[in-house]
Amino acid sequence: MQKIPVGILGATGMVGQQYIRLLANHPYFEVTHLAASPSSAGKTYRTALKNGWLVEGELPESVSELVVADVANVASAQGCVLVFSAFEMPEKEQIKSLENAYAAAGIAVFSNSSAHRSTPDVPMIVAEINPQHLDIIPSQQKRNGWDTGFVVVKPNCSLQSYLTPMYALMQAGYEIPKIMVTTMQAVSGAGYPGVPSLDMIDNVVPFIGGEEEKTEREPLKIFGEAKEGVFVPFAGLKISAHCNRVPVSDGHTACVSFAFGEKKANLDTIKKIWRDFRGVPQELDLPFAPMQPIIYHEEQNRPQPKHDRDADKAMAVSVGRLRPDSIFDFKFVALSHNTVRGAAGGGILNAELAYRKGLLTLT
Repeated sequence: MQKIPVGILGATGMVGQQYIRLLANHPYFEVTHLAASPSSAGKTYRTALKNGWLVEGELPESVSELVVADVANVASAQGCVLVFSAFEMPEKEQIKSLENAYAAAGIAVFSNSSAHRSTPDVPMIVAEINPQHLDIIPSQQKRNGWDTGFVVVKPNCSLQSYLTPMYALMQAGYEIPKIMVTTMQAVSGAGYPGVPSLDMIDNVVPFIGGEEEKTEREPLKIFGEAKEGVFVPFAGLKISAHCNRVPVSDGHTACVSFAFGEKKANLDTIKKIWRDFRGVPQELDLPFAPMQPIIYHEEQNRPQPKHDRDADKAMAVSVGRLRPDSIFDFKFVALSHNTVRGAAGGGILNAELAYRKGLLTLT
């Protein structure tokens, strides 16, 4: 099988490096293009890594001598069918404009940025929850005058840990009108070098700019539906979020309380729904799909980042401590790996889904 050539935008950053690590020996995709800031352009990838290789394992030799392009030079990516976008710019509008330029050039864009998350015709995908949202792409292309290019985004990493367990219950026929969530987010979510060590050692920072707003707003688009070529947010759910930065390297934890509608489920039923849940990625046996997307732990002190963030290729959601809640109906603790499931791995899974849906083809 001839592999699809892909590029990494923001290749020198932590998420960009995760993409490169995870895509090594991928059965569908081959990294052929790397792009970063102008200061990195023209250098080999190995030389451009001014902070070194930050993720686990060794720098893959297959990319180490690739010459890094300026991310603003869209023409340099013309050999790519798709790009994974993980670059930063001072303004979100700059990111949105540049991602649109790649799409206009006929390249599919799978973005980690929040720039396009509120764009009405851009699908924001959690592959097990709303794969059908990819069906809006022809409308997106028509509206923008794009041929083969398009833009897909993944949601904020803070909601990846608890949203799939909530969706599993909703899919089983239970209304969930209210959720209260407190997240404890790893420092790697701030990139590298991230949060200063003197802010994090012996400390918890109870503020992450824009995080609570994203956590409360983005699930409504994910649970929404497309009407007349745009997404209409789901109106049947309210979320209240507290987002905190904690001294953990990787793995976002969420403490969640939720209320059912008129139809209630008991503890055993909820656990069975979670354990039995499978989505389209599992049905298609996609390479990055976890075999069991929700793993329930009966131990009273699990999940924990150190023990559970790497479960099933670091793509599974680990859940535990399900118990009655004195104000809502139930509460539980959930965990996911923020730079894999919540970032690069989630982006790759979305691209695999698009490939199997026939949206990515070699020209």
